[in-house]
Amino acid sequence: MSKRFPLPRFHPVAWGVIIGTFLSRTGFFMTLPFLGIYLGKGKGIDPAVVGAILAMSLLVGTVSSFAGGALSDRLGRYPVMIASMGLWSFVLVGFTLASETWMFFLLSALNGLCRNVFEPTARALLADFTPDSQRRGAFNARYFAINLGGAIGPLIGLKLGAGSSSSMLPFLISAVIMALYAVILVVFMILFKQQLREHSDSIPMGQMARIVFTDKVFLYLLLGNLFVAGAYTHLDTTLAQYIGHDRVEAYSFLFVMNTLSVLVFQYPLARLMKRYSAMTALKVGCLLFGLGLFGFGLFTNLFWLSVSMVVFTIGEILCFVIGDVLIGEIAPEHMRGAYYGASGFAFLGQSATAWIGGLLLQQLGFDQGPVIFAILMLLTFLALPFFQRGQRLWEQRQQKTQDCEQPIQITI
Repeated sequence: MSKRFPLPRFHPVAWGVIIGTFLSRTGFFMTLPFLGIYLGKGKGIDPAVVGAILAMSLLVGTVSSFAGGALSDRLGRYPVMIASMGLWSFVLVGFTLASETWMFFLLSALNGLCRNVFEPTARALLADFTPDSQRRGAFNARYFAINLGGAIGPLIGLKLGAGSSSSMLPFLISAVIMALYAVILVVFMILFKQQLREHSDSIPMGQMARIVFTDKVFLYLLLGNLFVAGAYTHLDTTLAQYIGHDRVEAYSFLFVMNTLSVLVFQYPLARLMKRYSAMTALKVGCLLFGLGLFGFGLFTNLFWLSVSMVVFTIGEILCFVIGDVLIGEIAPEHMRGAYYGASGFAFLGQSATAWIGGLLLQQLGFDQGPVIFAILMLLTFLALPFFQRGQRLWEQRQQKTQDCEQPIQITI
């Protein structure tokens, strides 16, 4: 049994991050997907203003991601995670108490701040407590927890009335979940802090930024991930408009297929891709992402659309899980938080490609699906030369490291 299921051998802190990720994502998806409905129906805020409020969270979150990860390198993982979880709990309570529009802008900004300070720090902590041989399995388990929370959270939120004018209960329950996780982190800090080496408190933030953004291997990975993150966002934006405008049931079915495919294929894929390098798996994921997108525009039959979604989802699993593993390998141990934080800039690709998808629908029309999604596929494939160049540089770096570690033989 232990050979087939190695997950129980993870360090207790790694399990804490994985289980905590499930709890926090369940709480997140209980409330935040329905926030736009809550603000519009419950608070009577105009749709344009609601959109601006939601965008504030994305903007602040993206900008603050690097700072949050770098702070965890300087101050320690636990203090940053505990502070972000504690503040996030108060933010969720704040949504139930706020009455003025400016308050919702502030709360939305704080929501993005807390999430994007917590996420890179949690990923860095998971990498800290996981040896190289178990890192893919650990990040696979974390991604599984994310999707399980994403499947369960909205169902609980709907049962509790999320999105209605009386939907305070989901926010309050989510706040309790975040606060509970903060307490669990305090316990872990007391029990296991001595096992976590304190990191780069002597490195100024500016120097961290220079190190991270002059690392060519990381930069090529980041540039490729701009297109990968953009490909993923079409699921919620371009595809939602293209299929959802006249086939809402079909889009809902495909969304469920995405979640189920993650849960079904993740672990078989993890075992299969152990045979290949991380960069190779990342490039395969990028190809499948693009092919899945093209299928959405090429087919109208629900069966083939479902096949396209499975292909798309396999690409999603490979790109996001392997991407996290690679960053843990590329980053120096004392700067993992900064690297994971900087990786958040890849999500700038989401807003750009969402705009491009909408522009293509507007200019070409909804009857030009094959052309539109072929263009989106080619945009996704632009990640491949960046990944290829990053792979070459990474292999060269590894070779140099191996050469330096080999003992020098002196012949007499």
